Amino acid sequence: MNGLTPPVIHRVTSIDLPVQSWAWPFAEARRAEIAAHFAEARREKPQMWNGRILLGRHPEFAGGRLTASYFETDFSSFLAWRDWGFPDKGVFNGFGMGALRSADGAFVLGEMGQHTSTAGRIYFPSGTPDLDDVRDGAVDMSGSVVRELQEETGLVPGEYRSDADWHCVYTGHALAMIRLLHVDMSGEALRARIEANLALQQSPELSAIHLVRGTRDLTDAMPRFVTAFIEAQFAV
Repeated sequence: MNGLTPPVIHRVTSIDLPVQSWAWPFAEARRAEIAAHFAEARREKPQMWNGRILLGRHPEFAGGRLTASYFETDFSSFLAWRDWGFPDKGVFNGFGMGALRSADGAFVLGEMGQHTSTAGRIYFPSGTPDLDDVRDGAVDMSGSVVRELQEETGLVPGEYRSDADWHCVYTGHALAMIRLLHVDMSGEALRARIEANLALQQSPELSAIHLVRGTRDLTDAMPRFVTAFIEAQFAV
């Protein structure tokens, strides 16, 4: 992703992400351009939806804790901000990721389908948080990971074990809050399990499932926050 700083990984045990009312100056000042940009994007991908999402500001890491404030905006503003090279440097896209790891040590990632705004990119199950992820006035990142994992792979709590802490990979305009999820089956079996679930979906987000057994399996289709995390895990 262009414009991102080299990744820094912070390991934290708690996350505090209050949602606050804030009008994004970038979105307000460039509303007409944003609308035109989104209209063009929808001509190419008609399924794209301009829903409400949550972005972050003011991340701080201290004492094993991440704090940041989140605000509500529309997907079209986020898309323009991303596609135009992140012109507002004070905002970041902060999301949870479930790093699935099989019993034989393989990481399991999904390739985004052609109808999505990140077509061809290879990630852990994840998604920019939205209003469904807000609990008691704050982003419930643990709940977001559970929801995205079930939507994308069909896996539900009880089919994996979650580490207690988070690996927060910060790249300036992206903050991936990654939680290791351990599954008691081989990489091949886990991939087959997820592929069987995708086959039942009418319009699955994922088009393929990839196994990463070492750094040699990393590709340019994987964002830097993903490869940085995986490199660190295999270095342990």
